[in-house]
Amino acid sequence: MAQDKITMLHGSGGQATSELIRSVFAEAFSNEVLGQMEDSAVVPGSGTIAMTTDSFVVTPLMFPGGDIGRLAVCGTVNDLLMRGAKPMYLTCGFILEEGLEVEVLRQAVKSMAETAKEAGVLIVAGDTKVIEGNGGMYINTAGVGFIENEVDISSAKIQPGDAILVSGTMGDHHAALLGERMEIETEIKSDNAPLSEMVAALLASGLELHAMRDVTRGGLATVLKELAESSQTTFVVQDEAIPVTPQVKDFCGLLGLDPYYMGNEGKLVLILPEAEAEKAVEIIRGSRYGDGATVIGKVYGAENGNGAPGDLIAETAIGGQRRMDVLQDEGLPRIC
Repeated sequence: MAQDKITMLHGSGGQATSELIRSVFAEAFSNEVLGQMEDSAVVPGSGTIAMTTDSFVVTPLMFPGGDIGRLAVCGTVNDLLMRGAKPMYLTCGFILEEGLEVEVLRQAVKSMAETAKEAGVLIVAGDTKVIEGNGGMYINTAGVGFIENEVDISSAKIQPGDAILVSGTMGDHHAALLGERMEIETEIKSDNAPLSEMVAALLASGLELHAMRDVTRGGLATVLKELAESSQTTFVVQDEAIPVTPQVKDFCGLLGLDPYYMGNEGKLVLILPEAEAEKAVEIIRGSRYGDGATVIGKVYGAENGNGAPGDLIAETAIGGQRRMDVLQDEGLPRIC
């Protein structure tokens, strides 16, 4: 490509647009479906289809451990996985601000292609628009996955007596982004990752998976509170059981942040019968990105006396309790 910056010409739909598509997107995302270059993609279907869409406006575009391209695939794929779907196809729409370095775009597209391959999905359609601005980039995605007939994973399945698991440490993505933005030198890297291998292993295990959620904006407390409310049960978690790396713990202490509300992009919450929790932890730890899996709490019914339906209660090491709510403040903007 002769030009090294995105200009309004690249959004014209003419030669510059074609050259951008050919030299950046088509080269990285090449497959038999996308190669047809039709107005829409026609792909094999399934009896039950999961669909999702998301937009990614993260700043900075490149951060320790990832970039906006990898993040866009991870976020979309993981949303499909949380319903027990096998992710199959993605679309991506790029909104590019004038002045964006083409090499930055190329790196994000390359990451997106590599992460899609890792996750086992095809990028089958896309769009690009160029707008006036200061060199920014935004990505919108849609994802389609297929669900086997016997799979039924949702918050409606949560029952008293279930165990609450997480697949690893909390707050890594949030801390990595905030440290980069504040120019604080740390060793913290984003955990952005597609959880395809982990969820496939859980689905193949025969375990009775009741609910799964990826821990993103709002952090662990927001996810657990929403699950407790939707299932009308009481969630009780142990402060000391929440896995947080020493680096993230120190980072939170320095800035007065609470790991319960720190976002991730490569971790999940799993709810299943307590009798199966140990086996689930073993499976997750044996999967890529799951080495920090642990049980953090339990689900109770109204008759137990631990709290009202919909409550999320965190127990401290000395036996104290605090009721937790969803994130009330803005938190860190643009973590995804």
